[in-house]
Amino acid sequence: MDERRPQRWKIDELAERAGVSPRTVRYYVQRGLLPAPEFRGPDTAYGEEHLHRLKAIRVLQERHLPLDAIEATLASRSPEEIARIAKGKVPDAVELPPVVSRSPALPAGPSSERVTRHTLAPGLELHLSDQASPEVRALAEALLREAARPKGTR
Repeated sequence: MDERRPQRWKIDELAERAGVSPRTVRYYVQRGLLPAPEFRGPDTAYGEEHLHRLKAIRVLQERHLPLDAIEATLASRSPEEIARIAKGKVPDAVELPPVVSRSPALPAGPSSERVTRHTLAPGLELHLSDQASPEVRALAEALLREAARPKGTR
């Protein structure tokens, strides 16, 4: 009888298998990218779901997704889909959403204009006024889509 027992690892073992540091694992748990581990007596146990999520995060980071976008992407996926992403099988729907990373609107100025800041890449931002014309909004969306495309498909 072949009963497949779920794999369980300590944080150091999990980190090594995923190619990250234990500190990164703790950070991702704290940030909500990984579920909290199981506790079994004095030992904390991490399972296959943790490993798949860590590997999926790495795959999505290689596509230049910021952690906010990765978090949103993983939140909307089943464990089976996350396992496929972890193996590098990223469906088109996982490409960055039109907004790569959106921060809260900047404070309103004297004209009560609101501006939304979009992070296109580390060190590169697009600021879009809520008073922008439809043409400017269309241009901004095109830039956001282009920034969202995986590297190598441009």
